[in-house]
Amino acid sequence: MELATFRYQQGAWSQAFPSLDSANTLVIAFAAPMFHDRPELFAELRGAYPQSTVIGCSTSGEIDQTRVRDESVTVAVARFGGTRVRSAAAKLADASESFDAGARIADELGAGDLRAVIVLSEGLHVNGSELVRGLNSRLPENVVVTGGLAGDGDRFGRTWVMANGKVETNGVVAVGLYGDRVKIGHGSKGGWDTFGPERVVTKSVGNVLYELDGKPALALYKEYLGERAAGLPGSALLFPLALRATTEEQNSVVRTVLAVDEASSSMTFAGDIPTGHYAKLMRANFDRLILGAQAAAGAAGTKEHLSPALSIAISCVGRRLVLGERTEEETEATLETLPEGTQQIGFYSYGEISPHATGRCDLHNQTMTLTVLSELP
Repeated sequence: MELATFRYQQGAWSQAFPSLDSANTLVIAFAAPMFHDRPELFAELRGAYPQSTVIGCSTSGEIDQTRVRDESVTVAVARFGGTRVRSAAAKLADASESFDAGARIADELGAGDLRAVIVLSEGLHVNGSELVRGLNSRLPENVVVTGGLAGDGDRFGRTWVMANGKVETNGVVAVGLYGDRVKIGHGSKGGWDTFGPERVVTKSVGNVLYELDGKPALALYKEYLGERAAGLPGSALLFPLALRATTEEQNSVVRTVLAVDEASSSMTFAGDIPTGHYAKLMRANFDRLILGAQAAAGAAGTKEHLSPALSIAISCVGRRLVLGERTEEETEATLETLPEGTQQIGFYSYGEISPHATGRCDLHNQTMTLTVLSELP
């Protein structure tokens, strides 16, 4: 695998486009939301790599090696030697189509030698849990599925994905990697602390939460947020929910808020909040967030990876808001932990897609999720 990373910032590309175009080249671009209105930049990428698969999405911050940037485009170009690359895309009229979008993409990418799928979705009008279920319903368990939901800073206004140079505000795009030479590592860790009582989800529909313990969920959140309630939904990123099906279950998934509805006193999350599940509020522990990022890198960066390797880092915008000036400590922790020679790009997201450790993928929030790609000679 041949690999190059570069960026667009302050009106210019950081270098000439590397000559790595081929049918087996993957180009990934993570861009600030403002670049929705600069389609010529993505046309340039597509023009430079006409045979390649070119995908990307909007962000809540772009990861460039260890740096976290804004108002930039971060790009990785990976030309594989013996790994096939294919893309698929779907549109979403609304969140109810999320399962079908995942299933259609899985059907289009499906093949006997499929080894991994990297999926990027718009971040506001998708039910990430249903998207993941759709993918899992059609893909074999040995296919590694990772990715994330596009971001829009802490504004929650407009997100988008890019497929082969074309920007879509209501789309999902994915790339499949095929053959025995590609090596895929993945890790997803959090680092948040739970607090307060565990509550039962007593009323919900899909990813919309109405009641916890028979009380309006939004009112409960406002109690904990205090003065920060005026900043909803963005301020709710500081207090995600840990969710588990039973009190005996050890693993929980984390859910973060995308929108609030004052009229119904409800909250819309990035993934499902099933009625009957148990929910507990979470808050940040700075050091544990950094250690969580380090643990994700430890899980993703196996000894099988050869240099060069590409790390795709997808971290939740809530982590960035909490860490503030310490944000780059988590991107430094991942790159320092990964095998020598690894290059890293990524973005801050509205949701992360990855297996817990092994097996089927799931939707996560408030995690650092890493996908590490390399190729055997």
